[in-house]
Amino acid sequence: MFVYLIFAIVLSCVILFLSSLFANQNPYPEKLSPYECGFEPFEDARNEFDVRFYLVAILFLIFDLEASFLFPWAICLSKLSANAFWIIFDFFVELVIGFVYVWFVGALEWE
Repeated sequence: MFVYLIFAIVLSCVILFLSSLFANQNPYPEKLSPYECGFEPFEDARNEFDVRFYLVAILFLIFDLEASFLFPWAICLSKLSANAFWIIFDFFVELVIGFVYVWFVGALEWE
């Protein structure tokens, strides 16, 4: 166990050293520009930034995960009872109502 730990530490240090030695360290303006979150990289971490990025990300996760429940339902649709069909149909209607609400509130708009 101890030999494995020493080997892992030495190997990580060697890989880190070699990557810093041989990697192309050529930052250019496009690489340093803001990407998805909208604030400049390599600045103070305590800067205020727009919370809309997180709102869109959370909404994407919610609707994406809820939509993933529809795939198993669609596969075994012929084997389901009428009650199970209407339960999933109700779930789908609630999902659509939530999406329409988010759309009308303007949470998906980006300035």
